[in-house]
Amino acid sequence: MKITIFGNGLIGSQLAAHLVAAGHESVALGRRDGIDTTTGIGLSEAVTASDVVVDLTNSPSWADEDVLTFFRSSTRNLLTAEKAAGVRHHVALTIVGADRLSDSGYMRAKLAQEEAIQGGGVPYSIVRSTQFFEFIPGIAEAGTVDGVVHATPGALQPIASADVVSRLAEIVTSAPLEATVEIAGPEVAGIDALARRYFAATGDTRSVVTDPDAGYFGAQLNSTALIATPGAGAWIAPTTLDDWLRSRA
Repeated sequence: MKITIFGNGLIGSQLAAHLVAAGHESVALGRRDGIDTTTGIGLSEAVTASDVVVDLTNSPSWADEDVLTFFRSSTRNLLTAEKAAGVRHHVALTIVGADRLSDSGYMRAKLAQEEAIQGGGVPYSIVRSTQFFEFIPGIAEAGTVDGVVHATPGALQPIASADVVSRLAEIVTSAPLEATVEIAGPEVAGIDALARRYFAATGDTRSVVTDPDAGYFGAQLNSTALIATPGAGAWIAPTTLDDWLRSRA
């Protein structure tokens, strides 16, 4: 099976390697490969003879209008190239809670991406994931003021990127779901608690202050917005935060 991945960052690079190891022809592409999904440059050539396309692209700017423009144009161009090439399956990785955090411009843009895929004319699978363990330090850094981390007790259900890759690979190599599914980590915890656990394991000496007004990249969190939807049959990953921290020690 030929699988073309757009986006060669944390998930894309791992997914391509995983698929190649399983015997598939796969490559993760980015701007350095002459690809620009916002203009369509390089897309026709990249998707030629592809059975599956995986969209892991991300906007270089998270300003509200920029990110919305990015996902609308990028998704439109990808689907146009895929239809012309006869691609049989479009897979996109989006975010659990995209439909519940309308005050976040980034989440509104991800929802627009999903809507474009659903009406785009290519058989699809949309995979909504919770936040990755690897992004906990970045979330803490975003809330740091004068060396003190201000973190909301709003809940996350974080997941190891390796588990995301494992589940994505199964979906990518199966028939299109024509649906949206969720994947999540095995534990729910407040961002403040997650930051403290990460700091304790890594020796970071910054203090973490619980601040309900700290927010999350422009959105106010509660205990449910960014966790797997109850009763929706989310795939729950096996790796706990403590397991993941020990593996990196």
